[in-house]
Amino acid sequence: MLKGKKIILGITGSIAAYKIPLLVRQLIKAGAAVKVIMTPAATDFVSKLTLSTLSKSPVLIDLFNEQSWANHVQLGRWADAMLIAPLSCNTLSKMAVGQCDNLLLATYLSATCPVIAAPAMDEDMWHHPSAKKNVQLISSYGCRIIPVAYGELASGLIGDGRMAEPEEIVQYLFDFFSTNQSLKNKKALVTAGPTYEAIDPVRFISNHSTGKMGYALAGELAARGADVTLISGPVAITPGSNINLIPVTTAQEMYEACMQYSDTYDIAIMAAAVADYTPVNPEPQKIKKAVNGIQLELKKTADILASFGKIKRTGQLLIGFALETNNEKEFAQKKLEEKNADVIVLNSLKNKGAGFGHNTNKITVFDKRGREKEFETKHKNEVAKDIVDIITELL
Repeated sequence: MLKGKKIILGITGSIAAYKIPLLVRQLIKAGAAVKVIMTPAATDFVSKLTLSTLSKSPVLIDLFNEQSWANHVQLGRWADAMLIAPLSCNTLSKMAVGQCDNLLLATYLSATCPVIAAPAMDEDMWHHPSAKKNVQLISSYGCRIIPVAYGELASGLIGDGRMAEPEEIVQYLFDFFSTNQSLKNKKALVTAGPTYEAIDPVRFISNHSTGKMGYALAGELAARGADVTLISGPVAITPGSNINLIPVTTAQEMYEACMQYSDTYDIAIMAAAVADYTPVNPEPQKIKKAVNGIQLELKKTADILASFGKIKRTGQLLIGFALETNNEKEFAQKKLEEKNADVIVLNSLKNKGAGFGHNTNKITVFDKRGREKEFETKHKNEVAKDIVDIITELL
C-alpha cells in the first residue's frame, strides 16, 4: 500500500531520532519515496549522511543557503503525507501556535496533504497541561497523532512518552493509505456551523455552534478520498484546501445552497445547527431601545434534512444530527423516521464534554436498520472517524 506513495519525513530534536534510520529503510523497502527534513536540533541526534544515504535523496535543513532556496510550498504539495517523527515538545508547541522559524515548520504550514505526528518526550512533559492542550490544538487542525507508548524513557523513568516503534509507524501508514481511498469518487455534502437570522442590521438570532464537528467530518471524508463540498455558516475555522467551501449566513441561504447539490451527492451529512425560526420582518435600520420592550414575530425556516429526505434517491446516504436536552433517544429515533434519514447522530447536552464549543463530543448513532451504537467521549476528529466508518459500512 506504500508503493509509489510520496512521504515527507520531518525529524525534530529528540533522542528518539536514533530510530529514524530504521524507519526510513522500512519505508523505502515498502516502495515509498521519502524526502527528509530535519530541524537544526535534530542533527545532534542522527546523521544527515545516514538519512540521505537510506532515503536516496538529499536531506533538507535550511530554508535557504548561499546556493539555493528550499521551496517549502512545493514540498508541502508534493507529498501524499507528511510524517513528523519524532515530534518533540518544542516543535509541538510551535505547530500549535503557527510559529515558522525553520524549514520543517514552514513545510508543515504549507502542506496540503494529511499530516501525521509521532510524539516523543519524557512522561512529565507528555502529561503537562500545555502539552495536552497543544496536542488537542494540532489535532483540531487535522493532524493525526500516533499514540505514544509506555516504557523506559531517556531520563531513566518508566512511563508514557515513548515514540511508537518504526514497525508500528509503518503499519499506521499502511492502514492510513488503505483507508484513505475508501471513498474515492464519492461526492459528499456537509453542512456546518450556525446560521444568523437578522433582527436588524446589528442584531441576529443564532446559537452557540462553532462548526468544529462539521469541519472535522468534512476533513475526514476528504482524507478518505471523497469529493467534499462544505456549506458553512459563520465560523472561525478554515477547511483544508481540498474541500470546496461555500460560505452562507442565513438558514435560507444554506437551504438554497444545499438544494443545488440535492441530486448529485452520494453522502450528505447535515451537521449544521440551522436556526429553526427567523424574524418575519427584519428591520432595515437599527431598532432603538424601547421603554416597554419590543415584540418579535418569527416564522419557521426551511427544514433542510426533511427536504432532502423527501427527494432522496436510491444510493444516496443521508445523515442528520440531533442535539437534545431530554428524552434524547426517543427524539432521535423519531427524527430518523420522520426525516427519512439513514443515520441520526445524537448529542446530549447532559453529557460532559459534548455539544457546542467543546473539542470533544459523545455520540450515540441510530440507523434505519434499527441499530444503536453508543461511543465514549472523544476528540471531535476521532468522532468524525467513527461516523465515517459507519458511513463506509452502510455504503
